[in-house]
Amino acid sequence: MIRFENVTFFHAGAKRPVLREVELSVGEGELCLVTGRTGAGKSTLLGAVNGLVPRFTGGHLHGRVTVDGRDTAAFAPQEFAGLVGVVGQDPLAGFVTDTVEEELAYGMEQLALPPAVMRKRVEETLDLLGVAELRRRPLRTLSGGQQQRVAIGSVLTAHPKVLVLDEPTSALDPTAAEDVLAAIIRLVHDLGTTVLVAEHRVERVLQYADRLLHLDGEGRVHDGEPAAMIADSDIAPPVVRLARLAGWTPPPLSVRDARRRAASLRERLDGRTPPPPSTMDGEPKLAAKAVTVAYGKTVAVREVDLVLPAGQVTALMGRNGSGKSSLLWALQGSGKRHSGAVDVAGTDPAKVSAARARALVGLVPQTASDLLYLDTVDAECRQGDAESGVVQGTCRALLDDLAPGVPGDRHPRDLSEGQRLALVLAVQLGAAPGVVLLDEPTRGLDYQAKERFTAVVRRLAAEGRAVVVATHDVEFVAGAADRVVVMAEGEIVADGPTAEVVVASPAFAPQVAKILAPSPWLTVEQVAEALNP
Repeated sequence: MIRFENVTFFHAGAKRPVLREVELSVGEGELCLVTGRTGAGKSTLLGAVNGLVPRFTGGHLHGRVTVDGRDTAAFAPQEFAGLVGVVGQDPLAGFVTDTVEEELAYGMEQLALPPAVMRKRVEETLDLLGVAELRRRPLRTLSGGQQQRVAIGSVLTAHPKVLVLDEPTSALDPTAAEDVLAAIIRLVHDLGTTVLVAEHRVERVLQYADRLLHLDGEGRVHDGEPAAMIADSDIAPPVVRLARLAGWTPPPLSVRDARRRAASLRERLDGRTPPPPSTMDGEPKLAAKAVTVAYGKTVAVREVDLVLPAGQVTALMGRNGSGKSSLLWALQGSGKRHSGAVDVAGTDPAKVSAARARALVGLVPQTASDLLYLDTVDAECRQGDAESGVVQGTCRALLDDLAPGVPGDRHPRDLSEGQRLALVLAVQLGAAPGVVLLDEPTRGLDYQAKERFTAVVRRLAAEGRAVVVATHDVEFVAGAADRVVVMAEGEIVADGPTAEVVVASPAFAPQVAKILAPSPWLTVEQVAEALNP
């Protein structure tokens, strides 16, 4: 179905290729998981499948890419619309209509499908992805996860033979991610759809993959069976790293298989316990009382009370659309607040200037690049220092501390996800806020980048700040958070130490907790420390 023949790709002006002499053949009905570190070329590989690379990205592609016998060099990308469905990392950037129902129908309209067929497929897709109640909602009012499901649905309605997905579950809560993956797997098994999935949260997809394509960062693509490829890969989910620690060969790819082999490991851990959670009684940095956020008749946050102590990392979790982002914006002062009060050092951030609010509460939104608008990294740093009223060089020093080696003359949108996140965080931290709010900060980060980011978050807390991370990334929460607050329909439904909250929840429990339940182990690092004190 898909063939790469000696494919090499250079970005314009680049001396090193992103893809180097790639030879690849993907058959009909295969689900291939594409892995690799941030910036390794995964999105470039996916973009070459329908000719978006190099027609829209620029650069030079050597070799030949064919899909179902069609050469991508001989046909424009729009000629592949009915054959290849593509969902990029940023769903909102790909929307062309105003509402959910219109977006699901748009692709079929361009393919001139009969109205009766279109109506039937729209209804099927709404049910398949669990977004039927959103059909008339404006796309820009949806949460990031809801937008991601609509983006996937908009390409599924055309019934393409090939589906190319770039981080399709990055903004989805665990349950929604399982639902979307179940729908994709159904297409593979029942319709013979060929699927290429690039995903940093490998733990979500690995067990379903027929093949694994790993980009080594030098431009080469390594291809093989998932169990064999992942055994010594530097991109390994917790279940595989736990298998290495326990000496299980070949490594299990799912929690179910790992639990079957975990009896001896549980015996070795018998009598040992994870480190106790940090205390939750530090000096309050932020106190919110009865905060309510409403958009018309829709209540996004309902009378929420929340106290954030100094020195604590709080994970804010909940299904897509539960009100997490609305709460963060309300706490920062820039977002809409229907009623309630927020106190930060005796001041309500909503009642002071934007500059003063930034000095009280720093917020990094879901799409960090929304805060970047200048042409170079150095220009962003200088502007950040000016807006924060601090000595020039403060932001650059913070950036070098968070992500050393970022070129000052580089355009911010040419940075990797991790570097962009570090730049925005440095800009926000320049004002030295006592409260730091981060909305889905681990999207686009590989495991190694997340480890470094975890260290950054822990250090911010050690400096006496209160840190809140709104996230669906349960593995990140297991390693970084002291406390978990769970929201549902705008209300807080659970609040407590990380181990107590996530272990009690099948949806939010990390892989290690599921494998070693009922013991409250959360991370591979905790287990390793217990076995080798």
